[in-house]
Amino acid sequence: MPSLLHILLVEDDELFRLGLRVRLQQEPDLEVVAEAEDGETAIERIKRHPLDVVILDVGLPGIGGIETCRQIKQQHPDLPILILTSHTQKPLINRLIEAGAQGYCVKGSPAEVLMLAIRSIAAGASWWDPTATDEIRAAFQFRSSLPYQGFDSNEKTLTQREQEILTLIAQGRTNQEIADQLYITPGTVRVHVHTILHKLGVQDRTQAAIVALQKKLIPEDGRVGEWEG
Repeated sequence: MPSLLHILLVEDDELFRLGLRVRLQQEPDLEVVAEAEDGETAIERIKRHPLDVVILDVGLPGIGGIETCRQIKQQHPDLPILILTSHTQKPLINRLIEAGAQGYCVKGSPAEVLMLAIRSIAAGASWWDPTATDEIRAAFQFRSSLPYQGFDSNEKTLTQREQEILTLIAQGRTNQEIADQLYITPGTVRVHVHTILHKLGVQDRTQAAIVALQKKLIPEDGRVGEWEG
């Protein structure tokens, strides 16, 4: 029996929230332990319940979904947040990334996709809807004023192993999956990830993946082990 993932579901549409809760409860490893209809209530619920994942709608009343995400990450930086919304505008995606969201799933996606997204971010990976991924690539082709910029290719060049791991991070792989593919221990992966974040001047794996795309630090075809030099 897999260990339970405890979920906070934050959605102001009562019928949608009910339907989603019923669907989530059909999964043996997922349990909705708390619900909220606005950001303020969500922040209070987190104080009362041990949680593994927050599923957060963007279009919330009150302080709104983006500010709710930001405040949750400030208070609980290790708590993964999956954004669930019908909006796919580029400015919104950029703001969600900056607010610290680990994932983004569009409402109306197949249930299996949502379940995979939940389990992925709970395992430490990131999950971005294909629409969001396309927007991220387009946005960071021309953005040059990111608050987490800090990479200097002349001073902090990534080793080939770090490039391999960064490629797998950008693919949403967990530390265990990276370790299995590269035949190293998860502890070694953690050390490399820490070094990568330091070299890139970023705070988390999601930001590292974005910088990798922006600065073309990984192969465009996503293959591992194809660098020159």
